[in-house]
Amino acid sequence: MSARTYLLTAGAFAIGTSGYIVTGVLPAVSEELHVTHATAGQLLTAFAIAYALSSPLLAALTGRWERRTLLVAALAVSAVGNLAAALAPTYPLLLAARVVSALGAAVYTPGAVLVATVLTPPERRGRAVALVFGGLTFSLVLGVPAGNLLGEPLGYQGVFGLIAAITALAAVAVRLGLPVVEAPPTVRLRERFAPAADRRVVMVLALTVLACLSVFTVFNYVAPLLTATAHVEGVVISLLLVAYGVGGAFGNWAGGRLADRFDTRKLLVTMFSCFIVVLATLPLTTTTVVGAALALFAWGALTWAANPPIQSWLIELAPASSGLLLSLNASAIYLGVGLSGVLGGLVISWVGLLPLAPIAATPAVLALVLLVLALKPAQDPKALVVTSPSSGSLAKQWK
Repeated sequence: MSARTYLLTAGAFAIGTSGYIVTGVLPAVSEELHVTHATAGQLLTAFAIAYALSSPLLAALTGRWERRTLLVAALAVSAVGNLAAALAPTYPLLLAARVVSALGAAVYTPGAVLVATVLTPPERRGRAVALVFGGLTFSLVLGVPAGNLLGEPLGYQGVFGLIAAITALAAVAVRLGLPVVEAPPTVRLRERFAPAADRRVVMVLALTVLACLSVFTVFNYVAPLLTATAHVEGVVISLLLVAYGVGGAFGNWAGGRLADRFDTRKLLVTMFSCFIVVLATLPLTTTTVVGAALALFAWGALTWAANPPIQSWLIELAPASSGLLLSLNASAIYLGVGLSGVLGGLVISWVGLLPLAPIAATPAVLALVLLVLALKPAQDPKALVVTSPSSGSLAKQWK
């Protein structure tokens, strides 16, 4: 894989840390701003909803931008948002700053995935997508545990200031290291959004929403959950979060290679089936530190292994509109994340922490049902016909 793809990965790490850091600094935000854990968790919800709503709109508005310039601008906006968070003295201002950083993230992630596929031969596209998403998983390996460790000595403001600096450095690196990548051919707005009406695309986006809703309903509150089940806190929780992140990095790496070799839908059925079992049994498997480490590793691996196959599936469905579809999928990811804050808060308020994981497995079961339905060949004559060589076999299965 080229050094250019690694630069895109570095930017994804900065963006991922910006997005997920609330999980790590949640106790610090709660203590310093005198809000509950549930209220502090809504910072992730605000980020996610802003991302979900803005990603396809910003993709359309910036469709004519040269891609390197677009990525640098996105990282710069994210850096400004994190700097504003570092300077925010109140919860409402911190909430607003999170929205600003979400706008930059909403442009960068799908843009980086698309540039990676442009700079990579078709036979290695799944691995390129996995590498870019590896930046997001590495943010879980390092960023979230670091936020948990640094939240107490630096406070949430110091942590967000550090993220702002990292994001600004990533912007400089992308500007200096990437070549000029011209924008895709200009199309009318109506034509740009036409692929989103395809039922196959809608199904994939629904899978993404349900999967992320299932994952983050638990992950948002994983620190207090581990305290309740394994009776751990502080540094031990940070190390367990590292186990989740390492599992995510491994799963992302493996998912990219598997996506290049196997049918994406059958692969996802297997992944989702295993994921449901691991998630639903978390209250039983996390009662010891060793059990929690193994369970979180498996959970992270299965969660992030699904990303490359889903991204590749979307690109195969409509290669000419892949930029828009990746933006829509990014929106679907963060829509699921945003809804997870609401669902998790409701479950905790009504029945407590321990039933959270089994209840959160329910959306994943619905996603598995959709995948099983997707295995049946479609008879829709209006389905989009995929003409790229890399996706011809999938097109035949759906026509």
